[in-house]
Amino acid sequence: MVDLAGQYKAIREEMNNAIQDVLNSCAFINGNNVAGFAENLAKYLHSKFVIPCANGTDALQIAYMSLGLKPGDEIIVPSFTYIAPAEAAALLGLTPVFADSDLMTFNIDTRSLDKLVSPKTKAIVAVHLFGLSCDMEAILAFAQKHNLYVIEDTAQSVNASYRFSDGRSIQCGTMGHIGCLSFFPSKNLGCYGDGGAILTQDEELAKRIKSIANHGQTQKYVHDTIGCNSRLDTLQAAILNVKLRYLDNYTRARQLAADRYNRLLSGISGIKTPQMSVNQQSVYHQYTIQVEPSDRDGLRQFLADAAVPTMVYYPIPLHRQKAFDGRCRLADSLIGAEKLSSVVLSLPMHTELTEAEQEYICQTIRNYYSLS
Repeated sequence: MVDLAGQYKAIREEMNNAIQDVLNSCAFINGNNVAGFAENLAKYLHSKFVIPCANGTDALQIAYMSLGLKPGDEIIVPSFTYIAPAEAAALLGLTPVFADSDLMTFNIDTRSLDKLVSPKTKAIVAVHLFGLSCDMEAILAFAQKHNLYVIEDTAQSVNASYRFSDGRSIQCGTMGHIGCLSFFPSKNLGCYGDGGAILTQDEELAKRIKSIANHGQTQKYVHDTIGCNSRLDTLQAAILNVKLRYLDNYTRARQLAADRYNRLLSGISGIKTPQMSVNQQSVYHQYTIQVEPSDRDGLRQFLADAAVPTMVYYPIPLHRQKAFDGRCRLADSLIGAEKLSSVVLSLPMHTELTEAEQEYICQTIRNYYSLS
């Protein structure tokens, strides 16, 4: 599904030098690379403030804490996504209210949001899934109407953007009150371990986030609030500083690969390729097709027999996970989430993917449908 070894080999010397510099300095925690990466990422994403942290899930938890969300408060999250945004909410005693997903984009279905609101609703999490921006114009208007915080889960969509009706094109993670990033190794901008970051355009909020991520300290040994210990270590920051310089190239490689998939898979009855509106721009963290539920297991096995890996992101929507029994509120039928969990199938997508490999993958898919 990914080729981290191939990506590393292409930048081996530069990466090894960056790692060796950290080893030579022995400044493994809060070394110069951490502040340097935060500054470089802020410039790259046009974000006023970037606070590095240990991982993307911590970023979400710290975001909720910094906004002053309290046990019993409700937070709207999509049901068709990874568990992290709802898990972090439940961990703090917040109540996830699950939103349905759009069958075309996989992202939160903004048409059904109004029915989810109650007097306890305090925030909405816009998860930019598979590398594609949510419909942020609609989400921000909804949040303003109901006086809600907007947290962007940008774990899969760093460098993606959204174009507003007034022509502005803005980076994912910088449109809401807080943006949360993950640098898990398989992400579009990934380190060689765990890592994350929190974005905001509000100076006071940035101060709270920074304090919470550092044991609630405002200065050493002065704790004004209860926080946590969530740091990006210097080695990972050095690695990310190198890879950030290549992120534009990585994004173009993924977009070209997606274009090839679209072309090679066109005309196959039974397959629906990824769709988006003219306002959305994808960086293709995943390339996810939709197939008939009766075909999915058979197609996966056929591809596996031909040495082609696939993944199902995500086979069980969150509202059906046992972990949320008694911990969530259901206010919608979630038909879209149910449907997507039964039809999605992700194909290999990474920066080293070749045209020959894609031709082989797509021809194998054609062979399956010609035999079925």
